[in-house]
Amino acid sequence: MKLKVCGMRDPENIRQVAELQPDYMGFIFYEGSKRYAEGYITPELLTELPAIIKKTGVFVNAVSDSIAATVEKYRLDAVQLHGRETPRQCAEIKRLGVEVIKVFSVDDRFVFENTLLYENVADFFLFDTRGQEYGGNGFPFDWELLKGYLSPKPYFLSGGINLENIKQLDKVRPVPFAIDVNSGFEQEPGNKNVAALKMLFELIRDK
Repeated sequence: MKLKVCGMRDPENIRQVAELQPDYMGFIFYEGSKRYAEGYITPELLTELPAIIKKTGVFVNAVSDSIAATVEKYRLDAVQLHGRETPRQCAEIKRLGVEVIKVFSVDDRFVFENTLLYENVADFFLFDTRGQEYGGNGFPFDWELLKGYLSPKPYFLSGGINLENIKQLDKVRPVPFAIDVNSGFEQEPGNKNVAALKMLFELIRDK
C-alpha cells in the first residue's frame, strides 16, 4: 500500500520525512489553509527530494493557468484537486503531464456515482472527510461507506487517519491504493511527528 504525507512546509521537517521515503508528499497551495506552503518552501528544496517521492501540489478551486505555473515552478509530479473542479478542468491539468488526484468529500449523504464523470480525467480519486475545512479536519468518515464505491479506479483514503484507527484498515473494502495522512501526525500545522510517521510506515509496509 502506498503512503502520502500531506501538508508539508517546514524545510527541515520535509527533509526528515523524506528520509522515510513516502510515495507521495503533499504541498498545499491554497491560501485558506493553515498549511499553505508558498513562502516556506523553494523549488530548490523540492529538487533535493528523492526521485521516488512524487511531489504533489494540492489546490482548491484554482484556475488552470495558476496551477500550471506552480507545477512548472516546483516541478510537481502530481496535482490534487480538492475543490469543485470540473471534469473539463481535470482534463486540462492532466495535459500538463502530471498525475491527477481528484478529491471527494464524504459523509453519510455522499453518492459514489458522483465520481463517474471523472473516470477518464483523473488517475486517482481521494476520499476525505466532509468538514469545515478543505482537508485537515482531523476526523475520519465512516469507512463502511466505501462499500458503496464500485469503480475500479484506485483511490487514496484520507481524513483523520492516526495510529489508533489505522488498526482498522484491514477491514476497509475496497482496499485503498494509498493512505493519505496529515493532521493525525502533526506536532503543529505543517510540522509532522517523524517518530509517529516512522511507526505508521512500519505498520503499513508490513501489509
